[in-house]
Amino acid sequence: MNRRDFLKTTFLGILASGAAGRVLQAADPTALPDLVALHNSTPEAMFARGMQAIGGMERFVKKGSTVVVKPNIAWDQPPEFAANTNPELVAAIVKSVYQAGAASVIVFDHSCDNGPACYRKSGIAEAAENAGAKVLHATNKKHYRKVTIPNAKVMSEAEIFEAILDCDTFINVPILKHHGGARMSAAMKNLMGIVWDRRKMHRAGLGDSIPDLLSFRKPDLNILDAYRMIMDHGPRGGTLKDVALGKFMLISPDAVATDAVAVKLMKYKASEVQYLIRAAERKLGERKLSQLKIASIEM
Repeated sequence: MNRRDFLKTTFLGILASGAAGRVLQAADPTALPDLVALHNSTPEAMFARGMQAIGGMERFVKKGSTVVVKPNIAWDQPPEFAANTNPELVAAIVKSVYQAGAASVIVFDHSCDNGPACYRKSGIAEAAENAGAKVLHATNKKHYRKVTIPNAKVMSEAEIFEAILDCDTFINVPILKHHGGARMSAAMKNLMGIVWDRRKMHRAGLGDSIPDLLSFRKPDLNILDAYRMIMDHGPRGGTLKDVALGKFMLISPDAVATDAVAVKLMKYKASEVQYLIRAAERKLGERKLSQLKIASIEM
C-alpha cells in the first residue's frame, strides 16, 4: 500500500472490512473503550486525544510511582525511516506521565544496532531527556535478572531488564512495521527489547516465545505509533521507498487487541502472524474485533 492509499484510509473503513468491532462514537460517555484508534493528525495530537478517550493517563499511573516507557530504539536510523518510535511521541508520553503524578520515568530499549548510536540518531534520547525522563542503556547483562515464566510453552526462563521488574507501570510504545521473521512488529514483538538474549527467542520460535514473554509481564498500556510505517524490508528498513505515511495511532491496555487491529493496518491476514494467533489462543488478550469496544477518531 502506498502513501496516497494510506491517506485515503480511515479506521472506520478498516474496521468495517471484516469482523467489525463495536465501534463507539468518540464522544460516547457511557462506555470506556477497549481500544482507541486515531487517524490523520500529528503523533502528539493523536496521543493527547486518544488518552482523553481512554480515561486519561491517571487511569494507568499513580502518584509517586515509577514508570517505564519502552519505545523501539533498536536501529541506527533517523526518524523518517520509521525503524524506531517517533521521538516527539515519546516526549509527549513522558510529559503526560509526569503530569499524572509519577515520581520517576525511565526510557530504555535493548538495541539491535549499537545502542548509543541508536539512541542518538533516532532522536529518542534527546527528546526523552528534555521531557525529564531518565534514559537507560540496556547493554550490560548485570542489569538483567533471571526470572521463571510459569506455564511457558517454549521459554520457561528469561533474563529481563531490571527496570521492567521494578517499575509500577509499564507503557509499551512500539512502532508498526514489517518484520522479515515474525511478519509484523507491533505491540507484542516490542517486548523482545526487555530481554537479554533475543536469539534464544528466535531459536525457540517467535510464535510461542513472544506469547510466553507477554504472559510474564503484560504492559499496562500500549501506544502504537503508526504515523510512519515500514511496509517492506523491516524491521530496520532499507530506503524511504519502504516507508508509508499512515498517520495512525492505536491506544489500548490490551497488547493482543492492539496487534489485532495493527494487522488490518498492514493489510495482512491474522494467520500470517503466528504469535498473535497463539497469544489469543492462550487468552492473553482479545483478538476478535467483534468482542472489542473501539473508539474510532478521525482528526
